[in-house]
Amino acid sequence: MKTEVRIDKWLWAVRLFKTRTLAAEACKKGKVIIQNIQVKPSRNIKVGDVIYIKRNPILFSFKVLALSENRMNAKLVAGFMENVTTPDQLELIELGKLAGQTGRDRGTGRPTKKERRELDDFIEPTFMDEDYFSNDD
Repeated sequence: MKTEVRIDKWLWAVRLFKTRTLAAEACKKGKVIIQNIQVKPSRNIKVGDVIYIKRNPILFSFKVLALSENRMNAKLVAGFMENVTTPDQLELIELGKLAGQTGRDRGTGRPTKKERRELDDFIEPTFMDEDYFSNDD
């Protein structure tokens, strides 16, 4: 078993990023941090390292439990990493979910044709033909 693995491969293997390219880009943009240092995609990690990933406004933390270069089934991920994100960061996720629940209820979609006409009439009511009331006699 390997003692070190590239960070971009590991992030992809444990399903934190959909593609290895996205994992590498996150490293290049400074969104992946180990020991308070922004890392390059080629940085090797070891078992026991704590990896921080910035996804605004949240800073996720993961502890490396095992190494792998191959993408794995989602059920196996728990054996390779432990989510050690602080409770205050997890609170930000919940606040973001609550803030997103404004406006229409989810699934109701766009207004129907009838609702749209009612909205238009409410905003700009239509009156009888204005030519009918003109005094052009």
